[in-house]
Amino acid sequence: MIDFVPFEAEAHLDWIGLTDALIAGHKMPKAEISDSFLYRGDDTLLLRSAWIDGLGIAVKAATVYPNNHEQGLPAVNGGVSLYADRNGLLEALVDFHLVTKWKTAGDSLLSARKLARPDSRNILIVGAGTVGASMISAYRAAFPDAQFTVWNRTTARAEEMAAEIEGLAVATDLPEAIAKADILCSATMSTDPVIKGEWLQPGQHLDLIGAYRPDMREVDDTALTRARLFVDSRETTVHHIGEIKDPIARGVISEKDIVASFYEPDAYCRLTNEEITIAKNGGGAHLDLMTSRYILEAWRQAQ
Repeated sequence: MIDFVPFEAEAHLDWIGLTDALIAGHKMPKAEISDSFLYRGDDTLLLRSAWIDGLGIAVKAATVYPNNHEQGLPAVNGGVSLYADRNGLLEALVDFHLVTKWKTAGDSLLSARKLARPDSRNILIVGAGTVGASMISAYRAAFPDAQFTVWNRTTARAEEMAAEIEGLAVATDLPEAIAKADILCSATMSTDPVIKGEWLQPGQHLDLIGAYRPDMREVDDTALTRARLFVDSRETTVHHIGEIKDPIARGVISEKDIVASFYEPDAYCRLTNEEITIAKNGGGAHLDLMTSRYILEAWRQAQ
């Protein structure tokens, strides 16, 4: 019997439970991952696949139709197929948007649990989009006493977000807001650095989510050289994402400057209260697999 897991399964999910599942998943044999693309004009089909021995197989299909807004439809759609580890049979179809939301936010929450100071209380969200809103929910699970502020290039959008989320303040001066933050989360589509290293303060932790293409950057070179650098996966970040690929190509940093990935848990930690830490969220099909498995088990237990 194949399970169909809808977005409504979110009511049965827990952010700390997800990050614990991600920790457990990274203790298993390293994932085999593959991405493939098909194009038709402006439209794209992305297939992301992962196989973890003992956890099974996930194939995440994403369709990107940029002109869908003309029909009042979302631009990105898809689904996640889960296959049993023992016999390869199709086990479940999981809502694409549910997996993407929880995988993306859970990835950065895990970094914050490991790298941010436990006494962090002021959290700044840079970028008033869907991911930023998800991160507020995720951070609240690990930092329940935190106060949240959002900054956006368009202040009106930040104010709309603040009207939708209780307790969210709006910042208009980014350097000033950064100076007050213990945790910074950047989730923008910027191709030019939004956050400058000269604005950073000792003891801060930065979660970088937005840049996913080779031409994207959210922080400048100074920020990278001032911080200890971490990535969720070396395979999905170093040679693919501009945040890491570009400064390595120019000799600003080297691959050796990346302290650890989630597959190196003992090294993925803060050493002092004064150091600045940066974690780059690059994603990957293996995280989709771990997240989908967590969602499926939570759904089954709720039935």
